[in-house]
Amino acid sequence: MGLSLLTYSLLGVSGLWMRRTRSQALEVPDWLRPLHMVLGGVLVLLVLLLLTVGLVGTLGYYGSLGHSVHLVAGLVVVGLVLLSAGSATQIGSGRPWARSLHVGTNLVLLLGFIAVSLSGWSVVQKYLP
Repeated sequence: MGLSLLTYSLLGVSGLWMRRTRSQALEVPDWLRPLHMVLGGVLVLLVLLLLTVGLVGTLGYYGSLGHSVHLVAGLVVVGLVLLSAGSATQIGSGRPWARSLHVGTNLVLLLGFIAVSLSGWSVVQKYLP
């Protein structure tokens, strides 16, 4: 989870950097946009990996799902990450709504990460001796 939060933070920094350069009519470094896109792909993979580990671990430990709000929070985060990634692919395609959807989704994603982190802490406590 920590690596996901680090990746999300790096995406925020690189995204704000791109926004600043665009709003001030500065030249965006050639490496910045590809880095942002790679980090976004890494976040998608990390979140899907966390979902898989969480589902398999919960089923293995409890035999069923739905023992806490962590499952709901996690599914919301996965959905938001996928929505953000999907909207990001449309930004350069002449779709004016894509950038605002991408940025707005990422702002809501911050709340999702907070919720999944807080609810996950109580889940982790059940596994510790």
